[in-house]
Amino acid sequence: MNRIVMFLAPAVLLPLVALAQNAAPTGRDCIALEGNLIPGGLAYARVSPGTSVALNGTPLDVLGDGLVLFGLGRDAKPSFTLELSGATACTRDVRIAPRQYRIQRVEGVPQRTVTPDPADLERIARERKLVRAAKAQRIEREDLLSEAIAGFQWPAIGPISGVYGSQRVYNGKPGNPHYGVDVAVPTGTPVVAPAPGVVTLAEPDLFYSGGTVILDHGYKLSSSFLHMSEVTVSVGQVLETGDVLGAVGATGRATGPHLDWRMSWRSERIDPQLLVPPMPNP
Repeated sequence: MNRIVMFLAPAVLLPLVALAQNAAPTGRDCIALEGNLIPGGLAYARVSPGTSVALNGTPLDVLGDGLVLFGLGRDAKPSFTLELSGATACTRDVRIAPRQYRIQRVEGVPQRTVTPDPADLERIARERKLVRAAKAQRIEREDLLSEAIAGFQWPAIGPISGVYGSQRVYNGKPGNPHYGVDVAVPTGTPVVAPAPGVVTLAEPDLFYSGGTVILDHGYKLSSSFLHMSEVTVSVGQVLETGDVLGAVGATGRATGPHLDWRMSWRSERIDPQLLVPPMPNP
């Protein structure tokens, strides 16, 4: 396959705030977290073998090497609780900083994509089922996830024209928040895998997102690539970092050629831009 080699993002260790004090270990003595502890961030840690971890009471996956990770959504609450049991038993409460998001007004979008007709609504419902099914798959590939956590790369290089969390107003009508980062590059520009993964969706023409690929990096951490002019991979294909998966386009609800890169952990939408180095000059 064609490969494009780019820089990898280093892990970032962020200070955390412990809220509870008790006889059991607390704070960093309970669990030391790495990553980005803000809305849209992905955090991770390593725990001792035999340790179970729960986020606000919901069990997290703990890999064989002790890696555990979780994502914080766009509107994450100001604090969360991690509970460890088994080989290590303790509780850590963590506060996170809020984020401010910007409002973007987008004019010139085809009106049928803003207010779809009944026939389009049926199509949209079918396509949403496809996307949900792709993201519901459980790809238990510890090797893929461990390599992904070591560093993501940009899937395309160019000007950033849209950012995570921003609220868009289409033709004067408020839409849902934007959950990706947009890279404005010409139609036909190669799109590459930002980290290893398994292709769980490869559709050439969805109503909203046009040419779409979903790449699962393991344990429901996934990347989605939208509005592509060409999809060059198939479901089940395993990609390495830098493998070409399609080409930039302006398909679906788009006013010009760009790549919309989104990321999810379970049902939470996370910010891809937090996982990569600053955009290099093209």
